Amino acid sequence: MGPPSTAPPNLSAMKSPFTCPCLPLVFLALTLAISPSQNIAFATKDTEEASEERAPNPRTLPAIYLTANDLSIATGKPSLVIMSKGSTHIPVWSLSGGTKGQSVAGIVNGLPSECHAVKVEIIVTSTDAGTSPELEDLYRVHLSQMVEDAPFTTGYTLGKPVRTPLPAGPLHSRTIVLESYYEVVPNAPLTVRIQREPGLPGDTFTRPTGLAVVKVTPLNAPAEAHVVQDVSGYNSWPMTQAIGEKLVCTYSRGSAHSINEDARAVYARTSVDGGKSWTAETVIANTPGFGEVTVGKGLDSTGAMLLWVRRVGKQRHHDLYSTTDGVSFTLIATPELAIQPMQITDVFAVPDVGLMALWFAGNYSDQAVHSWGVMTSPDDGVTWTQTPVESGLLKADWPTEPSAVYLGDGRILAVARTESSPAQFQMVSTDNGATWKRQQTNIGDIYASTPSLILDAETGLLSNYYYERGRGILRRRVVDPDLVFENPLHWPASEAVATGSPLPWDSGNANATVIGDTHYVSFYSGQAPDTAVMLSKLPKPTVAP
Repeated sequence: MGPPSTAPPNLSAMKSPFTCPCLPLVFLALTLAISPSQNIAFATKDTEEASEERAPNPRTLPAIYLTANDLSIATGKPSLVIMSKGSTHIPVWSLSGGTKGQSVAGIVNGLPSECHAVKVEIIVTSTDAGTSPELEDLYRVHLSQMVEDAPFTTGYTLGKPVRTPLPAGPLHSRTIVLESYYEVVPNAPLTVRIQREPGLPGDTFTRPTGLAVVKVTPLNAPAEAHVVQDVSGYNSWPMTQAIGEKLVCTYSRGSAHSINEDARAVYARTSVDGGKSWTAETVIANTPGFGEVTVGKGLDSTGAMLLWVRRVGKQRHHDLYSTTDGVSFTLIATPELAIQPMQITDVFAVPDVGLMALWFAGNYSDQAVHSWGVMTSPDDGVTWTQTPVESGLLKADWPTEPSAVYLGDGRILAVARTESSPAQFQMVSTDNGATWKRQQTNIGDIYASTPSLILDAETGLLSNYYYERGRGILRRRVVDPDLVFENPLHWPASEAVATGSPLPWDSGNANATVIGDTHYVSFYSGQAPDTAVMLSKLPKPTVAP
């Protein structure tokens, strides 16, 4: 627990005339009483069962709570106040909606020895009459540990800003996940600092909010990923597709993080036991004078696998291959396109259209030269029509490496990586891809994070897999797509499903497929010049968070 504030409560405008600091504390957001002396509560059996249904590593450890009285001022001048309504009085830290740099901190002690990481959540509320879901605010967490014989800044991590809409009205509480997976040293005290960010774009609520509780949940390590290929070289950028009950993992190998070296070729391996073992490597493409990289995959109307391969030399081409067994690949198209894409991404089917794939083009500069659009094929990939959607974009507005799913009734939902913005993009269409609307999401725990979407036909749930580079975390967000189709800021928090190398460019690029009730997600991880292609096996989610 953190030390209590040494400053007397500042009973500001956020209190009512009935305020009494000595009254019992009633926490609106919690369903069980919390003792400030223990601050430990065990999850209920129902919570554990729900967690097991949706989490790949479900065992719940006791959560640790810090109340407002366990926190103290870290930076700025936030106020410890009593927020009251009738006979209910709650101590909160008032964090300004206009003054930058306000934060409070506390220390969490007693992390269990089996703890590998922690999840950090906050519970906030507001008494302001202007509270409305049309407004948003942002918070972030600073984390470090007091490890024996090491600086108390050990493991310092600056959390990404988390943007969420306000609740329906005043007095409502919100639980916000600020960090879903922070690796820790067991038994070492954890320093938690909570900061509101009114100076960042998206924080449109200018009134104070009240921080009531910080919840820290110890986590176990996620399951180990299977190795697909780890021979010497830069094995990278995998694309994985199921053909019936067989997994086909395709990938590229060269000598470095480079797309145009002549040594870079494309390979495939297959597995029929969920990724535990793999067949011998076969060569898909190794054209002299070109570097070749896998960039998109999918299925045609007959169930054959399609694979886009980008071929870069003196010219740039995109070749489409087809296979029915994951071993023998046949080149079926090299479309001549008016706008040469940087990549053509995963293929999916759209009724009355045929096959569809999204593309993006540009040079990653700060000039307004970037674009993205749609490609469609009426004949299982033999011929393609290219249609731009947006052109002349700045890099900050440019959606790259998108993944899309068809939801039905003409609706398509896509999520895209961003090269410089704080969160992934979401693009939606209601007319089978003829027109699109692009918006920014609240998916901010990213860094050059390529999304990969899986829509479950049985449950209707949408899974978004992506790898946070620089942290080495493969993440998943699960949602009912109807909740976010028109509300891209409503994506639930992520969960960590695998870990890899934290080196920013020597790991990443999640790509997912599904067989029955199991999701398979490939990524690459290592340290140049040697990286490996990995595959995580995960039960499909059955309930959304």
